Amino acid sequence: MRRLLTTLVLPVAMSLSSARASASDARAEEFFGTVRSIELLGKVYNEVTDSYVDSIDTSEFVFAGIEGMLESLDPYTVFLDKEESLELGEITSGQYGGIGVVIASMNGGVYIVSVFEGFAAHKAGLEVGDRLAQINGRKLESDSLDMVKGLLKGAPGSVVRLEVSRRGQPRNLKFRLEREEVMVNSVRSSTLAGSTGYIELGTFGSRTREELRQAILQLSASSEGSMNGLVLDLRDNPGGLLDVAVDVAGLFVEKGSHIVTIKGRERGSANRYLTTSDPLLEEMPVVVLINSKSASASEIVAGALQELDRAVVIGERSFGKGLVQSIVPLPYDCKIKLTSARYYTPSGRLIHRYKAPMEDERRAALGISRSDSLKVYYTRNKRKVYGGGGILPDIMISGRQPGRYESELLREGLLFRFARQYRADHTESPSLPLDYEQLLGEFRHFLEKEDYRYRSEASWRLDDVRESLEREAERPSGLDSIMTHLDEAILQLARKEVERESEDISRSLAVEILRHYSEPLSAKVALNSDPVVSRARELLASPEEYRAVLSSP
Repeated sequence: MRRLLTTLVLPVAMSLSSARASASDARAEEFFGTVRSIELLGKVYNEVTDSYVDSIDTSEFVFAGIEGMLESLDPYTVFLDKEESLELGEITSGQYGGIGVVIASMNGGVYIVSVFEGFAAHKAGLEVGDRLAQINGRKLESDSLDMVKGLLKGAPGSVVRLEVSRRGQPRNLKFRLEREEVMVNSVRSSTLAGSTGYIELGTFGSRTREELRQAILQLSASSEGSMNGLVLDLRDNPGGLLDVAVDVAGLFVEKGSHIVTIKGRERGSANRYLTTSDPLLEEMPVVVLINSKSASASEIVAGALQELDRAVVIGERSFGKGLVQSIVPLPYDCKIKLTSARYYTPSGRLIHRYKAPMEDERRAALGISRSDSLKVYYTRNKRKVYGGGGILPDIMISGRQPGRYESELLREGLLFRFARQYRADHTESPSLPLDYEQLLGEFRHFLEKEDYRYRSEASWRLDDVRESLEREAERPSGLDSIMTHLDEAILQLARKEVERESEDISRSLAVEILRHYSEPLSAKVALNSDPVVSRARELLASPEEYRAVLSSP
């Protein structure tokens, strides 16, 4: 018996000894690799800073090196310098010191495109469409948008002096404003569309749950109890704070509901997030809208409400960002936004969309796997849902996308500039509905004054052909006649393209014009021509169809 035990134990002991030796060798190799890499990095730094043909900004050089290392991991692990760290704090808190405006650069100038009600700019009388001319005596000429934002922001209580150009005014208007703590509301829009409540949520910040809760209560009060359902619009919502996503979902599901699980690098690091408060709307039908730009926290909420069969999800497949970032403080007020975990829906779906690296792309992260696109998961009612990256809606429908002509007008800022002129010519807000035919006529006249001519994609391609032919040694006979006919045909096609989009352009003009008078009214009018919202309202108006979607197959 003793000999038998010896026979059994010796190989095991040898195996354990071999395993320890192998692990020790692996640690030694890893240590050597780390030392070697750091030595190489230091050598490269010394050689470049000492011998490069031009002098080197060492801080920028090091920052670029850090950014390059992090880029080899994933798109969301990033280095933040002092200024970027401050901006991140503003985004997550929704607070900053300023005057309460949104600005945009177009047509060689910087314009106010939104004014937050109740803050300094609104109280002083600044308007959508005002062009910033001077800030604290500094003329704005070729300044970048980031530079202008920096000039407008400052400590609450500090003073900023503005000069703005307003269409219809003979000279610049001057304003003296006192900066204050601006709190950006996560709820971009909240209104009743018939008997349906509609709330658009722009982000998931530290105050989002309470802002959403208040918006729901206000809609319920406005409807006097007749609200038949709620549309929660998460389209274009890039996400935000994980805890807030759980709290938002908790407004609609019973206390203790499982919303999301995050799993880090180490085994046993899984953390389940459950709701901790009683719901505000536990029974009312809910529709969640998503699109390809709904990401992160938006996907957590949409995925949880879908799998708990608490809401019908309508729209497009979402973005597919299933990675959790932690903020790691660094010296000198810098930070790393570091991917520290992946998140999974209650059924276990990994929402992250796999992206294969380019052929020559360096990838330092190991163990990145493809999305579980073929695996089937099940909701509480045993409905099938699928992985593959992003949340796949229960009802697929795309929102209206601008055509080529409208996209060109938006890119040139022509809708905004026309609305700015319209506002100057019409002091009173136009009565609804607007006369679309008259509006189009005025817009065409405006484009003529701006000397704008739409050129189709075919026209640009014909220019490329023309340039190629001009480089040829011999020109074919009759070429000029052929090109003239092509020009005429392409011009006719462009006119037809413009005509096809005329109805959509009319609606967009109406929405943009109203925004220069009342942003809430403009948002409400925009809903009337939104096909995704219309589908949601149809579903909520039919309790039988709503229940059928959420029922097991």
